[in-house]
Amino acid sequence: MSSLVRHSLALSRRNLRKSLASPGQVLDTALMPVVLSVIFIYAFGGAIAGNSADYRQYLMPGIMALNHTIVSRTAGIALNTDFSSGVMDRYRSMPVARSAVLIGRVSADSVRLLISQLAVFAFALLIGFRADNGLLPTLAAFGLLLLYGIALCWVNAFIGLAARSIDTVQSVSTIAMLPLQFGSSVFVAPDTMPSWLRIFVENNPMTQVVDASRNLMIGGPVAAHAQGALLWIAGLIAVFLPLSVWKYRSRV
Repeated sequence: MSSLVRHSLALSRRNLRKSLASPGQVLDTALMPVVLSVIFIYAFGGAIAGNSADYRQYLMPGIMALNHTIVSRTAGIALNTDFSSGVMDRYRSMPVARSAVLIGRVSADSVRLLISQLAVFAFALLIGFRADNGLLPTLAAFGLLLLYGIALCWVNAFIGLAARSIDTVQSVSTIAMLPLQFGSSVFVAPDTMPSWLRIFVENNPMTQVVDASRNLMIGGPVAAHAQGALLWIAGLIAVFLPLSVWKYRSRV
């Protein structure tokens, strides 16, 4: 096994153990989507969709994608913390492959994304959500959502490496994610929105990922949304992975 793989796996295990010891990250992973789901389904579902059951089927795939915008922020926060706390200085003094730090960070966050996705799906089943379209389309939706979360990890990794303080990382990542979260089809269908806003919403990467995942799980046209989602995911990774590597090398 190459030293890069060994170092990446070691750093990934270190990051996962650190996440388990952080109550804030556990709450983000498991509790936040549950709270959002309960509020929107049972407080607003009747007003938005006519009844809570129909809105539950519409909302839950969107909540899975929404949760990835929250969980992926850890990539930026953790990298910034490692720089400010001197952990990166310690890595520099050790025979650790430089690229292993970023690979270990994003691979650990990918595991957290998968765990959070499974937790949200289990909660969705518990409250009555049903993926009626079959096992394979549901697994395809899981894969698409996970790829989207990994792409967002690279966006947040760059923010964490570019910012000089935790406060800045949190503010910038929150502002960057808000248009994705609320300017999308997560909560309501775009055709209920004003025409000027619909142009943005329908071309939002979040809308493409959510609509493709929703239709894979409960039925509906998939091809165009899946194509749009994959193009957005490939574009985000193609832009922010090299930017993150460049910024990391400029700081170490």
